Amino acid sequence: MQTDTTGIRPTDEASAAAWDIAARVADPEVPVLTIEDLGVLRSVHSDGRRVQVVLTPTYSGCPAIEQMRDDVILQLTAAGYERVDVAFTLSPAWTTDWMSDAGKQKLERYGIAPPNGTAPVRRGPLPVSLGVKCPRCQSLRTREVSRYGSTSCKALYECLACQEPFDFFKVH
Repeated sequence: MQTDTTGIRPTDEASAAAWDIAARVADPEVPVLTIEDLGVLRSVHSDGRRVQVVLTPTYSGCPAIEQMRDDVILQLTAAGYERVDVAFTLSPAWTTDWMSDAGKQKLERYGIAPPNGTAPVRRGPLPVSLGVKCPRCQSLRTREVSRYGSTSCKALYECLACQEPFDFFKVH
């Protein structure tokens, strides 16, 4: 059974203020998304001077996570925090279920097909292919060209209706 462990904005004032700053950091690979949209911002705790941030990478070898950390430190330091610590956690593993609906809409407007469906808790004996809608013309007449697109999180697809290539953010 999968538990909803999406990052939740803290309720105390100092931590909530720090969360709001960290939440605006852009994903370096898909700059229309913030780390909050992506669901990698897990927790923020602050006493008003110091901040502790926890991020979950989209996968263990994600090359963008170091840049996200540096950008979080830069933004919070620029906002006046004296000490900023950013930790990474791999457990629980990130899932596209953590992406915000607003983030998925931003992906589609950017020309990337958002993940469709929810991440499987367990794989069954029969692989099922879900239709991937073209973000340009909305056609479901698409085909996978390559399991890996511009980043490891995305697959390269082609729309058979409008003939345009596009990335699909894979369900994890």
